[in-house]
Amino acid sequence: MKLHPTSLVLAALLVGSAMFAVCYWTASRACIAFGTQRPDDLAWICHEFKLTDVEMARIRLLHEGYLPKCEAMCVRIDAKNRELAAVLDVATNISTEVERKLGESAALRAECQAQMLRHFQEVARTMPVEQGARYLAEMRHLTLGMQGSLEDVMTHPSHERP
Repeated sequence: MKLHPTSLVLAALLVGSAMFAVCYWTASRACIAFGTQRPDDLAWICHEFKLTDVEMARIRLLHEGYLPKCEAMCVRIDAKNRELAAVLDVATNISTEVERKLGESAALRAECQAQMLRHFQEVARTMPVEQGARYLAEMRHLTLGMQGSLEDVMTHPSHERP
């Protein structure tokens, strides 16, 4: 039996529509289920450092106290990035205004890094000494290592990177 090309197209559209509907329904259900459960931002630290419930309770308090400061800093950094982008969008060269905005942006990032490091030190002090030292080393690497990664990329062409 030979199918007409129009029949093949209609069959393909029907199968494709059915697949889309099933995928959409499944994804919607997954999003609804995931959205009703609040993810635990700190589960990793409990698992990684084998912390007790008492230690985790202290860390949760510190974390919850730090979040508003972190969010406020993010708002400030975002605003500064928009200011810098606006100046760069119209600049034809690196003017004193561009340099000033770059300096302000760098100072704000440094303030943010210092604030994060203070928080990480405070968290590390609530942990057993060895775990606290390991935690602090990892957080320092994450906080300061991103800057080093950019410098590595800029100073080593892609064919020379390890």
